[in-house]
Amino acid sequence: MMRTDEEMLYDDELSDDLLTSTESEESDGELYEHFRVEVDKGQVPVRIDKFLFERMQHSSRNRIQKAADAGFIHVNGAPVKSNYKVRPEDTITLMLDRPKHDNTIEAEDIPLDIVYEDNALMVVNKPAGLVVHPGAGNFHGTLINAIAWHLKDLPSFDPNDPEVGLVHRIDKDTSGLLVIAKTPDAKTILGKQFFNKTTHRSYNALVWGNLTADEGRIEGNIARDPKDRLRMTVFPPDSEIGKPAVTHYRVLERFGYTTLIECVLETGRTHQIRAHMKHIGHPLFGDERYGGTEILRGQRSSSYKAFIRNCLTLCNRQALHARTLGFVHPVTGQQMDFTSDLPQDLASLITKWREFINGHTGIDNQ
Repeated sequence: MMRTDEEMLYDDELSDDLLTSTESEESDGELYEHFRVEVDKGQVPVRIDKFLFERMQHSSRNRIQKAADAGFIHVNGAPVKSNYKVRPEDTITLMLDRPKHDNTIEAEDIPLDIVYEDNALMVVNKPAGLVVHPGAGNFHGTLINAIAWHLKDLPSFDPNDPEVGLVHRIDKDTSGLLVIAKTPDAKTILGKQFFNKTTHRSYNALVWGNLTADEGRIEGNIARDPKDRLRMTVFPPDSEIGKPAVTHYRVLERFGYTTLIECVLETGRTHQIRAHMKHIGHPLFGDERYGGTEILRGQRSSSYKAFIRNCLTLCNRQALHARTLGFVHPVTGQQMDFTSDLPQDLASLITKWREFINGHTGIDNQ
């Protein structure tokens, strides 16, 4: 029997697998329209989860509620909760964190920094500025285009097959380690490790301010900022807004007005480190979307302002690097651990701050 567009949409777009795509800190924050419905003029008020459930046969009400909790269901351009009462002439849209239909991924000869490779998987060190996966405005020149080229002679690897390829993501302007699955079995097994939080991942970040404690734990639900849909914001853990998120941090080096830290994630939400550090008043240095390109700590002198400008030029992105990655090999069962050195821009930035602090004394805690 031929299915309607609504049925096909629901079976595809609100599957559990797709909803878990927001589990990663790798998403770029962009939302894309996947479905739209205009409410009739004569519609009586009814909860939106019930309204959608009655129109989309291949879904459960629970999935709809999860989609609403994740900020994916919008009414008249704004996200709503599942208890929202539909009103006549409302415009309901389903917004997800990837395009509805990715263009066919083409192999492109783009340099890859391959850290490890075997028949089941490969680990790459992604440079800052490289988009991980094709999306709106970035249909070429991405990491997956580069992987498609590298594996073009491997008949079993189809870059357009969702059962192989990227297991997780990091932001465009975050550098560091990623694992790619070459086979469906490898992706399934690795995906379960990420879902069950048995992987080991740590990040290095330079943040504004002098953190009071040498280590700490940040807990707060993460959801899209209603004022800026490209940014995430933090809500209380006991609220019903957003998804639970926990970040652990440890101070590696102090520079008076900035601090180099290591972050370990219990969860992997979109922009988790960036949003959590902003939430506690220590946004990542150079992170424009979260206020990190402003001079948030330090001196009023013109020389200090020039120093900061030079730093921002030296590392023209958020100072965040996915430094370590550990997982159990999907075939051999061996523990695999990888470490990536800081890239040149971030290493130079830290050197500059180290030289600054060594040349100055009497800097107060900020």
